[in-house]
Amino acid sequence: MTNQESAPISPEAARILEESISSVREALTGLKYGNVSLTVHEGRVVQIDVTEKKRLKPN
Repeated sequence: MTNQESAPISPEAARILEESISSVREALTGLKYGNVSLTVHEGRVVQIDVTEKKRLKPN
């Protein structure tokens, strides 16, 4: 990773970022095993895929 200085973002961009973070948090809530995949287009999260795995106990 590079150490980049981040420019201040607009209030609209900050709102969109907070919504994205909230959506990721919601996707992670209650997930025990699985994957959360984000699709980003032009710097914005446009899709969140959640794959949940169920672990079965052997008989």
